[in-house]
Amino acid sequence: MRYYCTLGPACETPELLAELFQKGITGVRLNLSHGGLAGRGHQLSVLQEAARISQYTPEILIDLQGPELRVGTLDAPLSLTENDMVLLGGESFPVPPILLSSLVPRDTLLVDDGRLLLEACSPKEEGWLCRVLRGGILRSRKSIAVTGREIPTPTLTEEDLENLSLAPRWGVTGVMQPFVRGAEDLKILRQALDERGGSQIRIFAKIENLSGVSKLEEFLPLADEIVIARGDLGNCQPLWQLPALQKEIARRCKKAGKPFMVVTQMLASMEQNAVPTRAEVCDIFNAVLDGASSLMLTGETAAGNYPLEAGEYLVRTAREALDYMGMHSI
Repeated sequence: MRYYCTLGPACETPELLAELFQKGITGVRLNLSHGGLAGRGHQLSVLQEAARISQYTPEILIDLQGPELRVGTLDAPLSLTENDMVLLGGESFPVPPILLSSLVPRDTLLVDDGRLLLEACSPKEEGWLCRVLRGGILRSRKSIAVTGREIPTPTLTEEDLENLSLAPRWGVTGVMQPFVRGAEDLKILRQALDERGGSQIRIFAKIENLSGVSKLEEFLPLADEIVIARGDLGNCQPLWQLPALQKEIARRCKKAGKPFMVVTQMLASMEQNAVPTRAEVCDIFNAVLDGASSLMLTGETAAGNYPLEAGEYLVRTAREALDYMGMHSI
């Protein structure tokens, strides 16, 4: 069983990261949607020092930008209030041009994994006028998606290709490809890795949309591990349908003998609280019972107030589930 944390300001000291490794965390994720490997020299130094202190060499996963659509860089966080009208596009609310050209009136847009919700009202010269249906604080580089519709985008960005070139010298052991839509996405990634000296690097295929679900059997042989990424996967359908979809992907992976990971909001309340909810620990336990080979924390360790405690709860709860499975398999 593997346990991953996401590297970020909350756990970016060698001592804290070493303690996470000592408590059972086996690898780290670098989210490259917010900046490439070229500017992460400090994080590499932290990882190397943490490995020395803990006498443990962790796996290093990089999570590419891929075809995911994201808000651009904002001058400052933007406060959105319900029923406000905002202009999507331009300097105040930058988004990819392909999104603006694809919108139609009454499209709903899920922003920041659905924390914010907008409705497209009318096109303007600078972009689209949208109504805020669910407000909150918008920050740079957050995800944005159109409900029930996929916007065609390339498998790898120029930044992705640059990061893949640097991956071997960074000691990267795995690459997470977002929004896998079919076998072609993984073929493109594998070729790009091989051409850049990364033939030994494992591919983690993230299932984040219904195309990925429907084409799962097609690309299972091309992935080293499947990632059930519940953030965007929960945006492409009513949220109450997500548990059944997670179970179905797990079942299909087990049938094919393919390892899979469960990620997103495993212990989300621990970004603010030192103790998780009962529902969260049950979620971890059930993911292990369903056959997950890996679990990952994201904001809990990258930006939360209790990264060490979150790592410990993740590992201890999963180990309880493994013990339970062992006792009841006799």
